Amino acid sequence: MDAEHDSPTDDQVRVGRTGLGLDPNRTGLWAGFLDDLPAAEAVQMVRDFEAAGVGTLFLPEFRGADPFVRSALYLSATTTLRVALGVATIYARDPEAMVAASATLEDAFPGRFVLGMGVSHRALVEARGHVFGPPLKTMRDYLAAMDATSKGRKLPPRILAALGPKMTELAAEAADGVHTYFCPVEHTARSRELLGPDRWLAPALMVPVAPEGGEELRAYMRFCLGLPNYTSNLERFGYTEEDFRTASDRLVDALVAPGDATGLSRRIDAHLDAGADLVVLQLVPPPAAQVVRDRVVGGLLDAAPPAGQAD
Repeated sequence: MDAEHDSPTDDQVRVGRTGLGLDPNRTGLWAGFLDDLPAAEAVQMVRDFEAAGVGTLFLPEFRGADPFVRSALYLSATTTLRVALGVATIYARDPEAMVAASATLEDAFPGRFVLGMGVSHRALVEARGHVFGPPLKTMRDYLAAMDATSKGRKLPPRILAALGPKMTELAAEAADGVHTYFCPVEHTARSRELLGPDRWLAPALMVPVAPEGGEELRAYMRFCLGLPNYTSNLERFGYTEEDFRTASDRLVDALVAPGDATGLSRRIDAHLDAGADLVVLQLVPPPAAQVVRDRVVGGLLDAAPPAGQAD
């Protein structure tokens, strides 16, 4: 690893301030719902999130909005907020374009942008008109090409979407950490073992919009379970075709936090105790942006006890 790709320090990654909602030292917010808003409305909502104490927003690349353009808008509109891509697909731009965009953001907003990258899913890549290559080799070659074309430009920390052990090991070797999705606490512990102590680990955690969950939540889970990357990973931890077919109770319990604030805080603690640096909260099934804003500004975790003090 060269100096440009050293692991991010605590003050780089955990920027933010304690406010009314999420604790920036423990949690980030998954914010794909912002892509459904006009840019001006999304920018105002991001300002509201920062005022409520959100330290890190994670932006996906899935719903048609350019994550780099949106990152620039949100970073320009705030002062301490960090934006991480969770994640940009490497099939959408060549290594030079990825370097150029991320280096520009690092130059404009030093220490406030994290470049998250992934190979996405075969169906989504092929829908773009690309050929889906072997994931590990494709990512390894892509990272090497980024290094070759960086030409001394200062890059932000880069993290990989990693589920399986080989991609996680590649992140430990050639990146600054990983962002995981649709994974139980046991996966967080395994990822930490593979990454070692010096790489960043940011698992996503689904939080039910309604405390009781419901059929809409299971429908969202079944959508995710239709993507082989997720089911193959869950099979490593003992989940079966029956769990996937029905979105079983034990699978819901493993992947979705309890609906009450105390249960949510305990699940966050479980991921942190397993080795996570930051737990990225996603309200599911994905609601309208205003619903997320109201929950966050209203204090998503206000009723939860401090970490380590739950009964």
